[in-house]
Amino acid sequence: MRCPFCRNSDSRVVDSREVDEGQVIRRRRSCSSCGRRFTTVEEAVLAVVKRSGVTEPFSRDKVVTGVRRACQGRPVDEDALSLLAQRVEESIRSTGCAEIPSHEVGLAILGPLRELDEVAYLRFASVYRSFSSVEDFEKEIADLRSAQHSE
Repeated sequence: MRCPFCRNSDSRVVDSREVDEGQVIRRRRSCSSCGRRFTTVEEAVLAVVKRSGVTEPFSRDKVVTGVRRACQGRPVDEDALSLLAQRVEESIRSTGCAEIPSHEVGLAILGPLRELDEVAYLRFASVYRSFSSVEDFEKEIADLRSAQHSE
C-alpha cells in the first residue's frame, strides 16, 4: 500500500477493525519511510453479471428501485424495502461467489418479497418470470394459497 504522503510503497498495519457487520475492514497503517499514519478501507466487491455479459457492482439501491415499482400503492414503507435489499445482499454474499448472474438476484428477491407483500410479489414475479397468460397468474396464486395453508 502506497503512503498517501510520501508515496513510499512500504507500510505496516497498526490496527484492523471490521465495520458494517464484517463486510468492510478498516486498517490503520504506518508508513515505514515517513512514519505518518493513514487509514485504508477494504471491501469485497460483489459483481452482478447482466444478460448482456456486462458486469457491474451489486447495488442495494437497484434492488430497492425494482421492488418499489412492484410495491406501488401497497402498504410497504421505505424501511421495509431497505431491509429486504439487505436480506437479498446477505443471501447473495452467503453463496461465497464473487460474481452472480442477474437472474440469481431476481430469485433472491422473490422469497423476501413474498413474505413482505403477496400482491407486490405477484407483480414482481409476473415481470421477472415473464408471465404470458392468465393461467400463469392462476398457477402462482394457487401456489401462494397452498403455501398459506401449509403454514
